[in-house]
Amino acid sequence: MTLDQQREAILSGDPSRAMPALAGLRELPAEQAVPLLLLGLQQRAFMVRSLSCAGLGVKPTEAGWQALVIALASDLDANVRAEAANALVSHSLTRAWPLLRQAFECNPEWLVRCSILSAVAEHAEMEPGDLLDLARLAMADGDGTVRAGAAEILGRLVREGSQAPAGVPWAIEARSALAALQQDRDHRVVAVALNGLQG
Repeated sequence: MTLDQQREAILSGDPSRAMPALAGLRELPAEQAVPLLLLGLQQRAFMVRSLSCAGLGVKPTEAGWQALVIALASDLDANVRAEAANALVSHSLTRAWPLLRQAFECNPEWLVRCSILSAVAEHAEMEPGDLLDLARLAMADGDGTVRAGAAEILGRLVREGSQAPAGVPWAIEARSALAALQQDRDHRVVAVALNGLQG
């Protein structure tokens, strides 16, 4: 498929044509792929916008970053906002973290929140204090899947705390929060909390 054919497919309004065209952009250099991914981000079908976000995460450029920031903040579909969050982390966790923290507070949808949690949960560059802060926000969520994500993060902090000098404040707080989640009303959350405490 030529670039012109890919452009036409992306602009067609038909996801069954646009999606393969977007997927094919992975093979192209960023200077060719990103303009077409940005076009995809403007299409009506949320699946096309979501896949465009994923592509912009794989082909990091400043133009792509700015488009992802806008998508995270204002796209009407939670799937697209969730994919934008993941893609921003692929660009730069340090740069993305303040945006993700704000998005977590502003987006009550479980999909967006779980996407943010999973994007940072095992990221080597995440600061323990920031992880603890995010986990505390997630613990207050009404959705059990989000609270289970909080328990996963707290479990990571407990594991890392066992390798750190005794009495590290964030590790003590993480263990205390994880113990509190053992009383959660959702059995999935309780199971993750128990597992984290045993780790």
